[in-house]
Amino acid sequence: MNHSLTMYLAILGGVVLAAVVAHGAWTARRAAARAPKRAALEPIDSQAAATPTGSPLDALPTQPMDGPAFERDASSAPGVPPLKRGGARLDALVDAIATLTLDAPMSGDHIQLHLPPSRRAGSKSVLIEGLRSDLAEWEQPQLGVTYTELQAGVLMANRTGGLNEIEYSEFVQKIQAMADALGASAEFPDMLDVVARAREIDAFASTHDAQLALRLHARGSAWSVGYVQQQAARHGFIPGAMPGRLVLPSTEEGAPPVLTLHFDAQAAFAEDPEQATLRELVLAFDVPQTAIEHSPYQAWCAAGEALSLSMDAHMADDQGQLFTAAAFEAIGGELAKLYESLAARDLAAGAPSTRRLFS
Repeated sequence: MNHSLTMYLAILGGVVLAAVVAHGAWTARRAAARAPKRAALEPIDSQAAATPTGSPLDALPTQPMDGPAFERDASSAPGVPPLKRGGARLDALVDAIATLTLDAPMSGDHIQLHLPPSRRAGSKSVLIEGLRSDLAEWEQPQLGVTYTELQAGVLMANRTGGLNEIEYSEFVQKIQAMADALGASAEFPDMLDVVARAREIDAFASTHDAQLALRLHARGSAWSVGYVQQQAARHGFIPGAMPGRLVLPSTEEGAPPVLTLHFDAQAAFAEDPEQATLRELVLAFDVPQTAIEHSPYQAWCAAGEALSLSMDAHMADDQGQLFTAAAFEAIGGELAKLYESLAARDLAAGAPSTRRLFS
């Protein structure tokens, strides 16, 4: 009897112990499932990389590696969006940048819910970037990506002038509201320092801005809009986004046009393009917006000469002075100096930050 009772108690104790162990294992798995998946802290070896397990982020090193092969591998990881390349990026040369510290990695989905509805402070653009936990690269937050840090910047100057106190205060208010909603701590540069830097960079931009234009005047009879469009198309121009504008597009994706050909917008709205007439066209190019590698000045000269010949027009400046070979040479010399000055300030013509500054 006592022997049977002892056996019974031993069996019962084993069952209870097994239940406790099972419950502990289940609880641990449940906690692990709820914990955010993070990238491995150490780079993994090639064998482990060939057979990743768990989250796609677990198979990626947190430290960036050089070379296009790594970029392709990281971008092609299943379920992870590739790094956003191109487009506007924050640059301390032209932006006043605030840092936002996160308590823990945060998804781009959650960040996007709390971005400011307007990405402007007065007349200045505002950019927000996150540091990817998988690639250690900055980009504008996107869905399906986790970020460990955030930063926000406001453009310190553009063609409307330098950033002022009111605009900077608006920027601070917007970013602080976003930080509060995300539970992040924000640190902003001093307003007086920012405004002083904005005045200095605006002064530089004002003395290094240039938009070259020449006017094509009809020698004889006026041109119809249809005729202008036909002749311009022969030299690579296509209709622009705005009425009365034809553009010579850049070969660089997303870049502004190399040249623009303007004419009276009212004539562009005419029901019959053959009935609307023109006697003047303006051929222009925006110097800071266009990279020197695209030879915009040479294209401007060549297009002016070609259009003047094919359309029987003469070329003149805004004061009505006719363009000559000597005039083109003088402009080319001044333009070369301007390019050198911009490059010396790390604001080469056509660079993304330069385009934002001269916008």
